[in-house]
Amino acid sequence: MDILKIENVTKSFANHVALDDVSLTIPEGSIYGLLGPNGAGKTTLLRIINRITTPNSGRVLFCGKEISAEDIYNIGYMPEERGLYKKMKVGEQAVFFARLKGMSRKDATAKLKEWFGKFGIEDWWNREIGELSKGMAQKVQFITTVLHEPKLLIFDEPFSGFDPINANMLKSEILALRDKGTTIIFSTHNMSSVEEVCDHITLIDKSRNILSGNVDEIRHKHGANIFEISYRGNEEALNGALAGICEIMESKSSLAGYNTMKIHIATDAQVRNVIDKANSSVEIRSFSEVIPSMNDIFIRAVNGNL
Repeated sequence: MDILKIENVTKSFANHVALDDVSLTIPEGSIYGLLGPNGAGKTTLLRIINRITTPNSGRVLFCGKEISAEDIYNIGYMPEERGLYKKMKVGEQAVFFARLKGMSRKDATAKLKEWFGKFGIEDWWNREIGELSKGMAQKVQFITTVLHEPKLLIFDEPFSGFDPINANMLKSEILALRDKGTTIIFSTHNMSSVEEVCDHITLIDKSRNILSGNVDEIRHKHGANIFEISYRGNEEALNGALAGICEIMESKSSLAGYNTMKIHIATDAQVRNVIDKANSSVEIRSFSEVIPSMNDIFIRAVNGNL
């Protein structure tokens, strides 16, 4: 079953088109990555889902019907801009947000105590928000987002401000919520996180949906003929030799003596020619096919090379 459908959504601000006829479908119980460069329209789409703003055209369906104000109680949203009141005490503010989502003070306080203990911030209950570090404040906002156990959770750049240990803790909590049946959308620039936790993705660029699907299927579909060359020699000479016969995706220098270059070759028939050209310009140490990362696919898609 699909929990959320975006159908032909368009949104403009003055002379700027933020979303241009965007459609996507989010399966229930999945983790869905919303990707794209800055200014692509991701945050605008999240705000439309949360009814913070409305589209000029198109519609949003939640659980099979057009989304309404009452559905917001079944959605948890953590925006990239951290909306915490610095002069309020941590516990007081967390209870306040829980009450806005329909929880009683008693239930909210009991659940908050559990979550605060899990995140190791129980000693901060009576401290002011302004005393928290960015990462600590983010923990508080994560807790208040998930506390009322909504059907749909939306996170905008959830890992920013976290060190690797706390980022991994947050990933574990997100996966646990998914395993309990919660559907999760998160917008991120962290491609490694996408590969680790996402089941499906949509890539938005220049206000349009340019790529959607299952992560493994996308990597398989767009993974053909990506190779890495390890070589010793002049990078400019290799660039010149390969110009026009393949796409150079990435080039790295190494102090160990061998450099690496990642390339995309359009067809199998061109592989031998690429090897010959490379071998005539530099000393090749290895030439191997690689499975593309989501970062590779992201770069190629945004550059129009998929």
